[in-house]
Amino acid sequence: MKILVVNAGSSSMKFTLFAMENEEVLAKGVYERLGTDRPNLIYKRPDGFKFEKEIFVEDHAGALREICAKLVDPEMGVIKSLSEIAAVGHRVLHGGEKITAPVKIDEAAKEVIRECFPLGPLHNPANLSGIEACEKEMPGVPNVGVFDTEFHQTMPPEAFLYALPYEYYKQYGIRKYGFHGTSHRYVTMATADFLGKPQSELNIITCHLGNGCSMAAIRNGKVVDTTMGLTPLEGLMMGTRCGDIDAAAVIRLAELGNSPKEIDTILNKKSGLYGVGDIQSGDMRDMLAAEANGSERAALALKMFVRRVVKYIGSYYVLTGGPEALVFTGGIGEYSVEIRNRIMKELSCLGLYPDTAKNEACFGKRDVISTADSSWKAIVMPTDEELMIARSTLALVK
Repeated sequence: MKILVVNAGSSSMKFTLFAMENEEVLAKGVYERLGTDRPNLIYKRPDGFKFEKEIFVEDHAGALREICAKLVDPEMGVIKSLSEIAAVGHRVLHGGEKITAPVKIDEAAKEVIRECFPLGPLHNPANLSGIEACEKEMPGVPNVGVFDTEFHQTMPPEAFLYALPYEYYKQYGIRKYGFHGTSHRYVTMATADFLGKPQSELNIITCHLGNGCSMAAIRNGKVVDTTMGLTPLEGLMMGTRCGDIDAAAVIRLAELGNSPKEIDTILNKKSGLYGVGDIQSGDMRDMLAAEANGSERAALALKMFVRRVVKYIGSYYVLTGGPEALVFTGGIGEYSVEIRNRIMKELSCLGLYPDTAKNEACFGKRDVISTADSSWKAIVMPTDEELMIARSTLALVK
């Protein structure tokens, strides 16, 4: 059975086609810079074939038509007909409180996605556009929504509520929802398998560290707290997002003459590593290089980044009742030996010690990177959100 996974963003459409019998990737790629005069299609196969060309399309529907044309192309395609695609799985940012598991897309599901436009103004409209494009291009093929928020909906009220007047939650849904849920779910399942125990007995802390960063406290296989909140802005310091901040600082930014839109840009696109460092980059690799070249601001940004992560690890250690593992994933978590090492060096008081040799040898692969005498483990677990979406889609349509 072949499953197409689609992730439609505000200016892009990512895709991966799986053969689910052996979970093999047949083709993948991205249509980027949608909405500009230079939209670009990248199409790749596992055998090394790559096609890249600027092809003008107006919207997600046009992008999907071009993607489908490449999938069935006699020379570069991997299927003979779109009829071979049994279902399409979609990454959707926000499902609010109404969607807490993968769902087949129908009018009711689409209405929930629309209701969450105010909570995900950049992503949810684009996600819905991707869904409707697939409905038009592949009529009759089931579409499944897998939501970034769903895995976190096991949090109790004391975890997801803000200490605001209660009516703002009841009337407007202002609460913590959490994001990166597909990634946290995947690495939770993969870690349970790695440790050889049922997920229902698993107590871990998952750290998804990339340009966007989030953590989750997993107790008995379920999320009891997570760092991101009403939006993906809350929590850890990130590439360009500020993370936790005194709400009065936002009021002060307004008093200084910034409009709501300008404040949103400051907090989401000009803060984090980018805002504190002095190199105009939110990329961790650039920040580490700048620190090595003597930048004091880059060094400060990195200290702040590590401190935030360590602070949440301490909190989540308590909430999980003493975890069995600290799990690193995401671009930084999987590939930055240095950042993992700096984080673990701060955790000796909790009985976790880095194995320097193992950590240095672990680059984007699954392995334990703590010493044998540690009281709990540090594990690198590569994430695969597209495969998680494909699995969820298959389970629902099967």
